[in-house]
Amino acid sequence: HFSAGSEEPNALVQLRSGAAQEPNTRATTVELFDQLTATSQNHRGSLEWDLLSANDLLAPFLSAGFYYKTFMWPKAFWEKIYEPVIRASAGLGKLSMQADPDVYDHGFLHCDLLIIGAGPAGLSAALTAGRAGLRVILADEDFRLGGRLNSETHSVDDAAGSDWAAKATAELESLDNVRILTRTNVYGAFDHGIYGALERKTDHLATSDGKPRQVLWRIYSKRALLCAGATERSIAFGNNDRPGVMMAGAVRSYVNRFGVAPGKRVAVFTNNDDGLRTVDDLRAKGVDVVKVIDSRQGDVVTDTSGRRALKSISLNNSRRVEVDCLAVAGGWSPNVHLTCHHRGRPIWRDDIAAFVPGGDLPPGMTVAGAANGDMTLAAALRTGAEAAQVIAQDLGAKATLSLPQASDEAIEITAFWHVNGSTSRAWVDLQNDVTAKDIKQSHQEGFRAVEHLKRYTTMGMATDQGKTANVLGLALMAEAAGKSIPETGTTIFRPPYSPVSIGAFAGRARGKSFRPTRLTPSHDWAAENGADFVEVGAWLRAQWFKRPGEKGWRDSVDREVEMTRSSVGICDVTTLGKIDIQGKDAAEFLNRIYSNPFLKVPVGKVRYGLMLREDGIAYDDGTTARLSDTHFVMTTTTANAVLVFRNMEFARQCLWPDLDVHLISTTDGWAQFAVAGPNARPLLQKVVDIDLSNEAFPFMACGPCKAFGVDARLFRISFSGELAYEISVPARYGDSLIRALMQVGKEFNVVPYGTEALGVMRIEKGHAAGNELNGQTTAAMLGMAGM
Repeated sequence: HFSAGSEEPNALVQLRSGAAQEPNTRATTVELFDQLTATSQNHRGSLEWDLLSANDLLAPFLSAGFYYKTFMWPKAFWEKIYEPVIRASAGLGKLSMQADPDVYDHGFLHCDLLIIGAGPAGLSAALTAGRAGLRVILADEDFRLGGRLNSETHSVDDAAGSDWAAKATAELESLDNVRILTRTNVYGAFDHGIYGALERKTDHLATSDGKPRQVLWRIYSKRALLCAGATERSIAFGNNDRPGVMMAGAVRSYVNRFGVAPGKRVAVFTNNDDGLRTVDDLRAKGVDVVKVIDSRQGDVVTDTSGRRALKSISLNNSRRVEVDCLAVAGGWSPNVHLTCHHRGRPIWRDDIAAFVPGGDLPPGMTVAGAANGDMTLAAALRTGAEAAQVIAQDLGAKATLSLPQASDEAIEITAFWHVNGSTSRAWVDLQNDVTAKDIKQSHQEGFRAVEHLKRYTTMGMATDQGKTANVLGLALMAEAAGKSIPETGTTIFRPPYSPVSIGAFAGRARGKSFRPTRLTPSHDWAAENGADFVEVGAWLRAQWFKRPGEKGWRDSVDREVEMTRSSVGICDVTTLGKIDIQGKDAAEFLNRIYSNPFLKVPVGKVRYGLMLREDGIAYDDGTTARLSDTHFVMTTTTANAVLVFRNMEFARQCLWPDLDVHLISTTDGWAQFAVAGPNARPLLQKVVDIDLSNEAFPFMACGPCKAFGVDARLFRISFSGELAYEISVPARYGDSLIRALMQVGKEFNVVPYGTEALGVMRIEKGHAAGNELNGQTTAAMLGMAGM
């Protein structure tokens, strides 16, 4: 192991077996349990005698970007030979190639304040906000709250830091307004205060007993407080990748938290005071610390030796020291990842030799504790509580501060990145095998921009996203360029913060559930009344309703058409796509989406619209109703509902991001029925509470009403050529509404009609539909040239 957390670049193992096996899992994040199966990965033969280790002899030929220069000929070999060989040697495990037997789920949570990280800053903030009555979600990737308090020997309020954390946890668990999510990785910050989080529900258990293995949460927060702490980084020196070379903070975690000595003869290599804590903690536990190498005093490690494990280190005074563990302390980098998910860029602070969050944070986010560069325990406790107090006041709550006393002192650091005297390879990114020489070569070959450096060398592109490597690599590039680190710049991060299972993204949408058959609200009633169903996209719709004595479908369809044209018929049109469009620029947005104008549609009116592709071909049509100055409801064809919504979202986000407009699909939220025929008005007048006369509710009118006492929307539009209306109610009332409409309509000999009768009547009227909107017709061909 190189570390003791999710930043681990080395210890990747394969868990479980058979169809359930999972490759590339960081051993440092896996909880031990009885019957746990873990195996090494990516080797030929035994791990001790790995045949792939012969690749080490090819190191001189495998420098940065070698595959761009080496495999140029013959061209056909790339996909068939070169690429498969390179990928097979990439150091990662293999999938089972079988269906995942585990169960995953999705969930939605809402809160006033989401606190990300439950170290000292997060706990202090949660106590302050929880006592103030805010709805708080406290999420942490560990199974135990406390963060570094569990790994250090600090005291808080004259008690061990871990004991204070346990006491704080107990208080938070007693508060009904606080929800604690342990084993939860908040992996991404998205729009509108929405955060993605993965909770590992049963990964630490031998059997899941049918429960979800993992739950993917979508958390809707009014405010977010990032208390994600900091990650320790290394120093580059010769052969610093040997087993036994570890981060100093990880050594303290194993010793103080888990009671495990990482070695019998330990040396500490540091450029800051924090590394000296490792010396004190090891000696307090009886571990022999044989050498302390402090770069601030001119001492450095130049090389290491040992094949399967560390045996000795070489110093710059030509002395060799026999050790089996080397603890390296190169400084701490705040975990700024989530602050970058909206393209915010961190800024450099010389006093801590690290990047801290810049001012361009995701909306609603505040940062506290070590994640914000406040590296002492006292500062973390204070800034967490103060940030929570300000947030509580912003949300209308009153919070009081009660700060505990902490024991630690400030850390002094003198930045030191690379031992120049090392003749052996000095590793920067341990997972993607990027060396200090690769960084310099990238600069020499012109890949000097940080994003070019990242892609040319693949630094920071492994499963750990370079958590321990990026700052070190940027420092080396700055040195090669003769610039400061701020002048050189930094890369930013994208979700996820740490790997998320593909199965968790899928949730229950697997197998038949991936594209489930959708049933209309009137499906049960239609089945009871002789409906024959047809697949329309993902929906089952009633095609016609057969009556006794009818010899075939044509008899049923003719009857439905004749009865609708002579009296009244009812059709379930819920399957039409429904898109709710809101915002002060909603009218302008629709004016650009449709080929015909929409800016001046009056409130309470419906307008027919035609959408064209960029080449002028028609791809969908429908009606859009204006419910208020800033609120529209659009309908699309059933078949194109997803396509239209996707295209509109693309236009909103990419083409016209300056427009204040938001979209949401409400197809499943509303049950909608067309009531058509000469008796449509008298039937509906018995149902709704508004005047349906021509004067009060003319053609193409729309508005709210109540139907049998239920809030509804009514639209006077016709797809049949007859007097017609469409009435919408919340989907849960759909079954009751169709039954009530048919009961009220008995005096008018009302009939239900299906998609075939609907098609006959729309053709007779001349309305275009899916058969005509086939990707080959223009507006002129459809008789709509005037639009």
